[in-house]
Amino acid sequence: MRNFFQSHWKVIVALLLLILVAVMTLTPENAGAASTLAERMRQHVAAVASEEHNTRKPAQLERAAVYIETTLKKAGYAPSRQEYEAGGQRVRNIEVAVANVAKGKRPECIFIVGAHYDSAQGAPGANDNGSGTAAVLELARLLKTVQPAAGTEVRFVFFVNEEPPFFLGEEMGSMQHAAELKRQGLAVEGALVLETMGYYSDAAGSQKLPPGLDGQYPDTGNFIAFVGTIESSALVRQALAAFQQASDFPAQGLAAPAHTMGVTLSDHSS
Repeated sequence: MRNFFQSHWKVIVALLLLILVAVMTLTPENAGAASTLAERMRQHVAAVASEEHNTRKPAQLERAAVYIETTLKKAGYAPSRQEYEAGGQRVRNIEVAVANVAKGKRPECIFIVGAHYDSAQGAPGANDNGSGTAAVLELARLLKTVQPAAGTEVRFVFFVNEEPPFFLGEEMGSMQHAAELKRQGLAVEGALVLETMGYYSDAAGSQKLPPGLDGQYPDTGNFIAFVGTIESSALVRQALAAFQQASDFPAQGLAAPAHTMGVTLSDHSS
């Protein structure tokens, strides 16, 4: 596996750090001192996740999708859609890319930075996953002028239908996306899926851990976690190492069997 997190890929985790710092300011008591990035993040979260948005609330889901597309267009992208039927509704994944691929050629190397933009039933989804959606929007904006290595394409993907009842089913947005990549014969070497980044606490005992991991990781929820399966252990190590080189923000890594509670509970499972 090519090491994506060396050389210019450190830019991704360095910018991720800036976004994490912005996320930490997304509280009413800190709103007055929010940075420009923090304010942009706040606006994204408010626009995407101020109300429940999923196939039970199709108008709200459509508003979230339109906001994402409009924001990407303002950043200079031409978003593409992967549309399909799910839950009796027409839904879509949204995608943009930065690439260094010769005209008429296929990318030799694809890397995905993604997040789901639907919310769970009964919830507006500010943390799950307005925070991840906002982070990918800002990463896409900040990386618009960065040229990847030759033959490489970085895709920023906003997945629909991550939440139940679609999770791990054929109508899950990331499953649809992965199936289309396979149909086209395109291989993805790595993916960074941003999920529930808005939760942060300095209180002892605020971090709950899956069975078997108690005592192996901090019980204070003030860190970012890079999580993957055993098969992705090299990528987890690379991402964690690059992040730690760029930042002293607390970070942990976990590569565990897929059956471990929580390890595959998002779009990276696709």
